[in-house]
Amino acid sequence: MNTACQLQSDHVGHSDVDLQVPALIDVFNNTFAQSYATRLVLGGDEPVYLPAGRACAAVSSSKLNGNHALCEYHQIVFAHGYFSSALHEVAHWCVAGEARRQLEDYGYWYCPDGRNEEQQRAFEQVEVKPQALEWAMTIAANRRFQVSTDNLNGVEPDRHGFTRRVRAQLVTFMDTGFPKRAKMFIDALRAEFHGPQLTKQWLDKVYPNE
Repeated sequence: MNTACQLQSDHVGHSDVDLQVPALIDVFNNTFAQSYATRLVLGGDEPVYLPAGRACAAVSSSKLNGNHALCEYHQIVFAHGYFSSALHEVAHWCVAGEARRQLEDYGYWYCPDGRNEEQQRAFEQVEVKPQALEWAMTIAANRRFQVSTDNLNGVEPDRHGFTRRVRAQLVTFMDTGFPKRAKMFIDALRAEFHGPQLTKQWLDKVYPNE
């Protein structure tokens, strides 16, 4: 059977529930809840990273209310229950250093949809490493990856060019080694979801035009 056909798509409707999301949350939390005091949390419309000491997202995902108990752990909150959103947010966490992980959203300001050409270039430059890690995580989870340029209401992105840059970074990680936390998560995902072993030969076969 064609390997590419076995990879699951992450395109589900808003009313659909991805039945593998609870298992994904368990994989992350079993891997990092103790060693890094960090948990993956299903959120609402917007993803966010919340360092320890903030309101628990499961209790208050929109407004931080002082009456709610504060979390003693860091929270990676992903949007809509989407599997791909969870992997994307975890990938950003794997890139962030210790100091960044003490700040909400790692101390970065997000330039929203509707970016001009210069803003889109800056956005894509920051996204190359996280999306390369997300690609590897997606394969380990036995799913099909595609890059996110995330600018529906702005300048038309060069999707193919961005995909090539992300792929080149993925190959660099394959050659030089993945960051420690990313490697831990990739291995845990593969064990749970039985994704294929990532090699250059496999990548060329399954993603020949990317």
